[in-house]
Amino acid sequence: MSEEHERMVKALKEIVVARLREQGFKGSFPHFRRPGEEKIDLLTFQFDKWGGGFIIEISKCPPGGITTYLGKELPPDMQIPPNKVTAWHMHPSERFRLQPGHAGSPAGWFRYDYSPGSGDVFEKTAKEVLQFLEKAEKWWTAE
Repeated sequence: MSEEHERMVKALKEIVVARLREQGFKGSFPHFRRPGEEKIDLLTFQFDKWGGGFIIEISKCPPGGITTYLGKELPPDMQIPPNKVTAWHMHPSERFRLQPGHAGSPAGWFRYDYSPGSGDVFEKTAKEVLQFLEKAEKWWTAE
């Protein structure tokens, strides 16, 4: 893991994960879940394999188990427990990406490898994520 990646994770933990905890999320970086009566809200940070950026994938699942994206119910001894399920366990069609720009371009990712202006790029990028949490809340509550 590069120094820049480590600094970005540190900023996300201090700024974004702190907010997620206030909102009832549990888990450890990069996977978080918020258990509820009717569903579990899921959030996962996904970093660019080439470095310098990340997106956030969100999803939701039933509180009592999931159906694999192959369409088969998992046997009870293989079910992913509610405290271990992540957004990545859900079918891609059941996920939503939080990202600042259009998919398929560098601007589609939260970038920390370059940033116009002055100041701490890691803190600035983490604070940019906060404004997307409201969008996530709307997605989680939509039927």
